[in-house]
Amino acid sequence: MQDFGSPATGFGFGLDLDCGGSRPSASCGTQFGMICALVDRCRGHPWDKNSSLASSIPTQPTMSFGTSRREGLILLTLSALQFVSMVDFMIIMPLGPQLQLAFDIDAMRFNWTVSAYTFSAGIAGIVAAPLLDRFGRRATYLVLTLGLLACTMGCGLSTRHLQLLVMRCVTGAFGGLHGAVTLALVADVVPPERRGRALGVLMSAFGLASVVGVPIGIVLGTRHGWQVPFLVLAMFGLPLAGLAAWILPPLTGQEGLATRRTMADFVSTLTLPPHRWAFTLAAVLMFGAFAVIPDISTALVANVGVTEAQLPAVFIVGGIITFATTPLVGHLVDRFGALRVFSFTVPLSAAIMVVMTHLPAVGLIGAAPVVALLMATNTGRMVSATTLVMASVAPRRRGGFMSVNSSVQHIASGLGTLCAGLIIEGSPGQPLRNFGTVGLLAATATIASLWIAPRVRPFEASGS
Repeated sequence: MQDFGSPATGFGFGLDLDCGGSRPSASCGTQFGMICALVDRCRGHPWDKNSSLASSIPTQPTMSFGTSRREGLILLTLSALQFVSMVDFMIIMPLGPQLQLAFDIDAMRFNWTVSAYTFSAGIAGIVAAPLLDRFGRRATYLVLTLGLLACTMGCGLSTRHLQLLVMRCVTGAFGGLHGAVTLALVADVVPPERRGRALGVLMSAFGLASVVGVPIGIVLGTRHGWQVPFLVLAMFGLPLAGLAAWILPPLTGQEGLATRRTMADFVSTLTLPPHRWAFTLAAVLMFGAFAVIPDISTALVANVGVTEAQLPAVFIVGGIITFATTPLVGHLVDRFGALRVFSFTVPLSAAIMVVMTHLPAVGLIGAAPVVALLMATNTGRMVSATTLVMASVAPRRRGGFMSVNSSVQHIASGLGTLCAGLIIEGSPGQPLRNFGTVGLLAATATIASLWIAPRVRPFEASGS
């Protein structure tokens, strides 16, 4: 899961750069409040904004870096690089039809190409988790950013499927850690009372990637070869890395919050009950999402009657909807509580998964709204879920925790993609079969998260 008014000016849509923009309108709040009132099981939970426990939880101080303007500029810089990372991760999926023809691979081998990134990211996160809190956050972030850009360039220079597979593995290692450190940076810079909106801004990179990055990548890939999007993306990210080096503070303060990590402390991070539930929630959500997402473009072309030339339009529509709704979800999380918002968006997401995977040959007009709703609800649930997860960990454990959480997400994503690959049948240029079965599996996993989410407790409430 950056409110971009335009690629040049940055974030707009009425969300202030300091993440302190206006709240939703009274009518919007009233309507959503009526919906939230139906979620009775949330009452009395630590995440309920009206509960006595929530009001008694002390606010954890964050590092102060001066004015809120600088906080906003830091968030803008992180969001721009998150956009690069998201496009790098996403672009291979809509290029699926081209890659299958270029390398003469079937759906299963293509799903392995997608999964190579996620499994590598998962392994790297587990290995690096005990180390991330030992070094200054800025230095770690910059090294990972440059490594990610170099590997993206390497993907574009690949000439054989095996080379691409290896490069996606290495890119995943850098990309997974990069995402974890980005979230840790946001938690370091933005205080808890504004964190939901900040995450909404950050995760709107997904919407921007869909509106701008992926459609441009598809056009470049169609006209000039699938390698070109990766090369252009790497060059685009270099000046952003320079901006990050200039704007980010040293961020060595977390070393004052946490001593040098020991293996026992790391094991404690893995085994604390709130953390276990947080990891489980992340795994279930990502498994469900990535059982469906990697094959959407192929299904649209093979089953739904959308041409490859029309694919950019599908992602543009979806990106615009996601782009507009994600900051609103962040506002609602801060106003009504993360669990309530999550409990509202998850059933919608599950229902749309089923609809998407059972679409007949309706063409562009019928497919675009469904894909847009799928993208918007998926990002919305991730904003609220990430807010729950981030607040379940003490600041001194944040770097290692977010690395493990990123690993869990990526491994679960890879498993979801591989499971879908085992179920789906279809050769290049042929209709996909059993995609509806995958949709039912994904929806079931998504609904299961409603039982898990209330068990992800704030770290103050559990003493962790």
